[in-house]
Amino acid sequence: MTEEIEKRMTELVGILNEYAYRYYVLDDPAVADNVYDKLYDELLSLERETGERMPDSPTGRVGGEPVKAFGSHEHANRLYSLDKCQSFDELRAWDAKIKKVAPEAEYTLEYKLDGLTLVVTYENGLFVGASTRGNGITGEDVTAQARTIMSVPVSIPFKGRAEAKGECIMRRSAFKKYNETAAEPLKNPRNAAAGAIRNLDPKVTASRKLDLIFYDVNYISTDEIKSQADGIKWLKNNKFRVENPIITSDIERIIAEIEDVERDKLDFDIDGMVIKVNDYSIRDRLGFTDKFPRWAMAYKFEAEETTTELKDIVWQVGRTGKLTPLAILEPVELCGATVRKATLNNYDDILRKKVKLGSTVFIRRSNDVIPEILSAVEGTGSGDVPVPTRCPACGSTLIRNGAHIFCPNTEGCRPQIVARLSHFVSKDCMDIDGLSDKTLALFFDKLGINEAHLLYDLKKEELLTLESFKEKKAANIIAAIDKSRRVKLSAFINALGIPNVGKKLAYDLAVIYGSVKSLSEASVEELSQIDDIGDVVANDICKYFASRGYFVEQLLSKGITFISDGVSDSAAADGVFSGQSVVLTGTLSSMTRSKASEEIIARGGKVLTSVTKETTLVVAGESAGGKLKKAQSAGIRIMDESEFLELLNA
Repeated sequence: MTEEIEKRMTELVGILNEYAYRYYVLDDPAVADNVYDKLYDELLSLERETGERMPDSPTGRVGGEPVKAFGSHEHANRLYSLDKCQSFDELRAWDAKIKKVAPEAEYTLEYKLDGLTLVVTYENGLFVGASTRGNGITGEDVTAQARTIMSVPVSIPFKGRAEAKGECIMRRSAFKKYNETAAEPLKNPRNAAAGAIRNLDPKVTASRKLDLIFYDVNYISTDEIKSQADGIKWLKNNKFRVENPIITSDIERIIAEIEDVERDKLDFDIDGMVIKVNDYSIRDRLGFTDKFPRWAMAYKFEAEETTTELKDIVWQVGRTGKLTPLAILEPVELCGATVRKATLNNYDDILRKKVKLGSTVFIRRSNDVIPEILSAVEGTGSGDVPVPTRCPACGSTLIRNGAHIFCPNTEGCRPQIVARLSHFVSKDCMDIDGLSDKTLALFFDKLGINEAHLLYDLKKEELLTLESFKEKKAANIIAAIDKSRRVKLSAFINALGIPNVGKKLAYDLAVIYGSVKSLSEASVEELSQIDDIGDVVANDICKYFASRGYFVEQLLSKGITFISDGVSDSAAADGVFSGQSVVLTGTLSSMTRSKASEEIIARGGKVLTSVTKETTLVVAGESAGGKLKKAQSAGIRIMDESEFLELLNA
């Protein structure tokens, strides 16, 4: 071994052990997993090349040592780490080795959960203890902490002695909810789970709302389990939470299933998939290396998280005037793309995450195009991010409203105007093809288009005066604008840009009110009774029509006509509610009020929000109040929920 290689190996061992200490013992990681893995693989390669391994090399152990503040627990059976691969060719090569020994081998395919491994122990049907993996032989006793996890059963039907192994996780939904109010936000779900389990106060553990998903029986005092599938069945029968594995002997089926995994749709983090030989007798024939079982392989996904340096913060102005901080990063590879920018929510988010100029930051990319900053590595960075006082676009004095900062210059701030126009023409709104942000900015700069209704006054001749506009492009845009005059009411309501009214709520409002006029006349009290609308949203809707009513009238004057929201005219004409004006009141147990309104309209009826002379029918659910009494006094026909459902099913 050359002096240069020995020096590099010594350096790598020191770096990796420091990273492991911060991650496993202090729960304060300094780098993302993919950074650690790259250095680890380099060390492993050098060890294979030289045939030498240093006494304190991290490649010689499964995990970190037990935390001294906890008691220790010796596992009934050793907990092994898994060998890993990152290509399907490597997976096929592994399959070929298995099939050479056991051509009949079947595999199970399971999620590689990204959390903290725990082993829970049961005696005579009762939960008696829990421990972390530790070094694979001895772990930390975390019984009090595990007892707070609701998915850990306190008793099971099996009356012998057993150890069940699983992954302790914090679900993405719980992580997001926790961070919304946390004084110090958590870095990521995995470290949130690890930190909670290793916290000496079980109350802290309970506050994280952890979950435990089981995938293995580490020890059982009987011999009833002969395969991985048997183990999962035993776990299910004994009240443990599991994810059902796929079982197949075909490695190409395994590969196809891995390719179909949609990580973004899961409520928990996974960093790969685990393939195991199903039959225990075949596992015995395959055996172990000094670190890995030969009968299992972890296919590792590309990292969704990494670390990089934050170079600067710029503030972007949205259509409501709210300023959003955008982080400018040292370029880094993540999920197959070069990432240069990342989002932060607001200035309070910057403070909570301890982000400074020059900080090393953790960034995560899932289903969003622009990644999010999760946190900063403590002690990095030198410059506090200043609070903006002037709008970066128009120079107006900014206004603070709680955690948010706004530019009040609604009518003159260019990015606000362009963003409102962009929202108006988008696919879920007026769906005007060919109008990009760049084109809309050009319209504002050169043609003075600062309100959406002015789009409908554009002439082809005006467009031809603009740079890069030719006859065909101009004609296509004019045709697309003209086509948008006929639009679904829900899309039109969405296009208005009412605060807190998105696509779904716009649809509900369209179904319930049936016209812009009826919606504009609705009171706060009336709107508050609708599903998913509270006082804040109801006030936003009323304030919008009070302040922007002129804009709505201008739009309607441009020849806007409305088409039905998914209801065919033929179905409506001869439906059971044809000609009826219906009021819904009270709570329906079978469906939401919005859904009931949709069903009535689909069958030819009209839905009113209050009892008037026009009302011909009232559908009364539980806890019906003033509307029911008014209908009774007026002698209007009243129908309960069971009769209503009979009509729907007629």
